[in-house]
Amino acid sequence: MPGKTSSKIISDKSIAGRPKDEPAYRDRVYDLVLRIPPGRLMNYGLVARVLGAGYDARAIGNVMFATPKDGRNIPWHRVVNSQGKCSTAGLTMPPDLQQRLLEAEGIAFNEKGRCRIEKYLWIPPEYSEKADRDNPAEDYLPAGDYLVD
Repeated sequence: MPGKTSSKIISDKSIAGRPKDEPAYRDRVYDLVLRIPPGRLMNYGLVARVLGAGYDARAIGNVMFATPKDGRNIPWHRVVNSQGKCSTAGLTMPPDLQQRLLEAEGIAFNEKGRCRIEKYLWIPPEYSEKADRDNPAEDYLPAGDYLVD
C-alpha cells in the first residue's frame, strides 16, 4: 500500500561479510551441485561448508530454489536437508517431485520421507581429506532412528 512502511528494516549489517548476489556466487553452488553423481546427494549445510566463507545452508537453499533452466541440467534434486528429507514440497509439481527423482536414481526413503543420508552422501574428492578430519557427518546428520535398510 502506498504510504505504508514496513516494520522490518534490513540493514547492510545483516549481509556484511557475504558475497553480493552475483552470478559468480550462484555459479559456485551450481558448479559443485553439477558434480554430484546420480544416486548420491549432499545436504545444504555440507554444500555451504565445502564452498566456505559467505555461504550458509539457508543461502544454498535459496540458490537451489532459483536454479535456472538454462540447459546446464543442474541436478537440484540431489541437495536435501540435514535430516535426509526433501524440502521442496509445495514448491514443485508434483509436490513430491524431488523424492521421485531421487528414488529413480536408487535412493530409498522411509515412510516418513527420509533417506539414509550417510549411505548416499557425496563429498568432493578434494574435500574428503578435510572432511575426514572434521567429520561433517557428525555435524550434518541428525540423531534418531530414521534410516532405511
